[in-house]
Amino acid sequence: MTARADPHDPGFEVSGSLAEPVLGAAARPIHIAGGGEVRTGTASWTDPTMTAKGVFYPDGASTAEQRVRYYATRFPVVEVDATYYALPRESASKLWVERTPDDFVFDVKAHALMTGQPSEVKRLPREIREALPEAHRDKARIYGKDLPKELDDEVWESFKRGIEPLRKANKLGAVFLQFPRWVFPSNEARERILAAASRLGDTRLTVEFRHASWFKEKNAERTLRFLTDHKIPYVIVDEPQGFKSSVPPVAAVTSPELAVFRFHGRRADLWEKPNIPPNERFRYLYDEDQLADWAPRIAEAARSAKQVHALMNNCSGNYGTTNALQLAELLKQYQA
Repeated sequence: MTARADPHDPGFEVSGSLAEPVLGAAARPIHIAGGGEVRTGTASWTDPTMTAKGVFYPDGASTAEQRVRYYATRFPVVEVDATYYALPRESASKLWVERTPDDFVFDVKAHALMTGQPSEVKRLPREIREALPEAHRDKARIYGKDLPKELDDEVWESFKRGIEPLRKANKLGAVFLQFPRWVFPSNEARERILAAASRLGDTRLTVEFRHASWFKEKNAERTLRFLTDHKIPYVIVDEPQGFKSSVPPVAAVTSPELAVFRFHGRRADLWEKPNIPPNERFRYLYDEDQLADWAPRIAEAARSAKQVHALMNNCSGNYGTTNALQLAELLKQYQA
């Protein structure tokens, strides 16, 4: 196979060869000198481009159980993205607990309805679908604002029940609240975040914004002060810049317990283009210089927070896994 001309999209075979020298780099959390520990991993372990033969998993890992067990030998953290589209099931969480080591951690993305985004009606639990107001039962998608209070409450309660096995086993890192691009800085938005924290109780949450206005001029200081005052971890992002939705890469730690970094890749040509599959929008392999720019910032965050999660969302084939391994190797220069 011939390498592609683009160094940030060289193909999965080339990416795999880059991972080979550092295969064991991320297997355990990295303890940073004078601080806490860093876990690197990816924002998926089940993307079809990732599970394709010869990409990341060995030939013997062809079932859901075999894949999560193998993944957990390479990384100590993973993000569960599927819960954004469908409410988590308690039975699935129990299996994740059973199939991963005691110190493995899952970060779980909040369901779309929990952050003001639309959900496909057909993917909601049957009891919620049947209880929908008649005007919404035949719709393809609904928003949280379309739900009566009791059904909105049930979405949150169903989500919490679904992740309870992870929480009980101390394998729940945090619930990721990823707000859409149309949520701007306002009193209403801040109240929504506080309401989410109240509903989740003692379950840790993190917040990721998807619009640059949260960090423009005076909003930046107010945003970080608000999160710091309430000890809510801010999700630090690396993503294409130059768009209204582009959040700058501000490495701010707003909680002494947890800091989260998410790497979305830098595919500017596809970042805001509609109807692009995620494994194409995020099809971007960071080079080592780009990762090396982030390594000291991640290490510094670990000196302010007990736990740091660095998650690669460029989950196209093995790009995310390769970069997570490379980043872990770079972080070892800062370890205790």
